Amino acid sequence: MQLISELPKRRTTTDLVFDRLYKDILSLTLLPGTKLSEAEIARRFGVSRQPVRDAFNKLKSQDLLLIRPQKATEVRGFSMERIAHVRFVRLAVEMEVVRCACANWQPDHSEILAENLADQKKASELAQPDIFHRLDYDFHKRICELGGHRMAFETIQDCKQKTDRLCVLSLGRQSEIATLYQDHRDLAQALDARDADKAADVVRRHLGRLDDTITEIHLKHSEYFE
Repeated sequence: MQLISELPKRRTTTDLVFDRLYKDILSLTLLPGTKLSEAEIARRFGVSRQPVRDAFNKLKSQDLLLIRPQKATEVRGFSMERIAHVRFVRLAVEMEVVRCACANWQPDHSEILAENLADQKKASELAQPDIFHRLDYDFHKRICELGGHRMAFETIQDCKQKTDRLCVLSLGRQSEIATLYQDHRDLAQALDARDADKAADVVRRHLGRLDDTITEIHLKHSEYFE
């Protein structure tokens, strides 16, 4: 018998509108500051305004839309304060995750990561940032699972979502993809050696990669920031 949790979830109109707008915002198809109209989006999708309003509220809850009374709804800009906070939280969680993972690491765990790394290498060599981004997601998720802290990835993912748009700008450069892939390799090697200190150092270095990108974008595109 198939478990309820394994059954396909019914997709609502709100879900479909949310998914498309979410993808457009994270891919920067919709840039920070872009104004959105409920009526216009409803016409675009051929739906009523209620599911669009509900989708807007879901996006607002993820800090992706700015909804203000009597003013146009717009794609929310980056906030240096929010970025600093989520990066602090993610760093604290990921460093503890890899320390726990090192204590529980098994040889077959390394084999699982190796498959993901092989695909990352291919995506890096072929300059496929979208594929690499999905593999990056899976890589960090697997470490949480293999380390015995599956639910920690929910916190990590929540933090990632708040900086994903910046990551998209960074991953547009081939050199950035190659650098992140090397970080992942180094982290996998540290886990395989069960070297908690080295693994923590790699995590700190890896998450710090975005700092230069944030500074560069802030200088070149101040209009993207609140």
